[in-house]
Amino acid sequence: MDYSLLGVFGILTIVSVAVIAPRLGVAAPLLLVPIGIAASLVPGVPAFDFPPELILAVVLPPLLYSAAVNVPLHDFRRNVTAITGLSVLLVIVSAVASGALFHWLLPGLSVPAALALGAVVSPTDAVAATSMGRRLGLPPRVVTLLEGEGLLNDASALVLFRCAIAATAGGVSLIGVAGDFVYAVGVAIGIGLVVGHLTVWLRSRLGNVVLNTTISFAVPFLAFIPTDHVHASGVLAVVVAGLVTGHRGPLVFTAEMRISEQVNWRTIQFVLENGVFLLMGFELKYLVGEVHEDHVSVIEAVGIGLLATVVLVVVRGAFVVPLVAQLKRQERRARAGGREVDSALRRLRMARHEGVAQASAHRRLTRRRADLDFQTVESLGWRDGAVLGWSGMRGVVALAAAQSLPTGIPYRPQLIFIAFTVALVTLLVQGGTLPLLIRRLGLTGSAEADDQRGLAALVGQISAAGLQSLGNPALAQDGGEPFTAEALSLVRADSIRRAQALDETAAPATGAPHHQHRALRLHVLARERAALLDARETGVYGSHLIERAQRMLDLEETRLSSNLWA
Repeated sequence: MDYSLLGVFGILTIVSVAVIAPRLGVAAPLLLVPIGIAASLVPGVPAFDFPPELILAVVLPPLLYSAAVNVPLHDFRRNVTAITGLSVLLVIVSAVASGALFHWLLPGLSVPAALALGAVVSPTDAVAATSMGRRLGLPPRVVTLLEGEGLLNDASALVLFRCAIAATAGGVSLIGVAGDFVYAVGVAIGIGLVVGHLTVWLRSRLGNVVLNTTISFAVPFLAFIPTDHVHASGVLAVVVAGLVTGHRGPLVFTAEMRISEQVNWRTIQFVLENGVFLLMGFELKYLVGEVHEDHVSVIEAVGIGLLATVVLVVVRGAFVVPLVAQLKRQERRARAGGREVDSALRRLRMARHEGVAQASAHRRLTRRRADLDFQTVESLGWRDGAVLGWSGMRGVVALAAAQSLPTGIPYRPQLIFIAFTVALVTLLVQGGTLPLLIRRLGLTGSAEADDQRGLAALVGQISAAGLQSLGNPALAQDGGEPFTAEALSLVRADSIRRAQALDETAAPATGAPHHQHRALRLHVLARERAALLDARETGVYGSHLIERAQRMLDLEETRLSSNLWA
């Protein structure tokens, strides 16, 4: 069968499943994996062996980058301790526990080789986390933890995997492994920061939207390739570059650039993240054919994979319990710390002198107060912990890493099939029952009414900043002529009407604005955008509200800009 025909079949299948899955109330990956398995068993369909290096070096970087760009840096910072625990410490503990099981059940498998397979199955899949988290209506903080874990644990697992493979050849000490880990992480962060800032700077100076978006497609590979070449963590460099781009983009990119990039990257992410699940099922036929019965049979490999899955679930559950307890302790400390910050803010307001230092201090305290409010308002309870503990889906990255095992390792085909079993069972069983668990626990995301009130308050705040700029006596058109009273009045009415529309249904404005109105409205939007970025830095409003307000401004600015140059 022609592989191009398989590609067409894959695209059509992905789109069809994306349409059908919401009507069935299931996540698309849960349908794509069985469809891939069924397709691989159709007579005449070749056993498909997708090169693992293409997954790790071609598919994974853009997937991680597209996810990282959309993770608010403030949310990441506020949860960095929990994310680090899940993505580093839990990976190590899981790798050791599952590696011990493999070493015990497979005679002749060395400790380093067993640990290498343990590192393969230890991280949750970033694709599974990003494709399921938001669709299930989880609270924003749980989604942030799952996405942050999925973004970073591949890096720690692949570094541990590489160290374990090196240890199979001998001559590697525990100190050497620790040194390699620190080197891989440190170099990756450095390269990711450089690539992120340089590409944002370069793209901000391009006036062409198409060229800007085209360069964005290269960013994940610009971060991954040199980092991987120096034997550091390429996936971590991609994540760092994505976080930098997502944070810096609203500061320097135009509205049209942001909208174009979002649409294009959403398309790429949709095809890749759903395609890898279809591919995961499609490889079953090849993997079964590689397992030789004279060593460990397919049934025995499946049994070992099921036991490993149980171990991973238990280890994750045991890890999440103290993690949630620690977060609850942070919540109690945040309540006490909030009173101290409030007292400091009152003293600062009572100070007679105002200047740059006082403004900076007020900004820092406001940001600190917002961080403490986050700890209390977005607190995690046992229900959140139960969902977090059950969200341990593995995916195609585990399978690709397993296929990277050296050919000389004993039981190599069986080890790959074990990794496939773990990934398949966690994806179908845990991923399939996760929506039911969420419904039974009564766990929901932020209330729409609360979001609407928060968005109305945020838009009211930035609208006030925009309207204040209209009172500037020096305000004039590009040619130096002052704006007419009619234009000023019309723009004021636009801002007021938009703010009111968030609290009550309002009829949209009719009639095309004239040239002064467009130019003046763009001026107000620039001031509103500055106020929005300031609100983002203080962290008073939730990131999802900042994102909605940002998109509102982008859409209006794009419309006005296109009218201005029409």
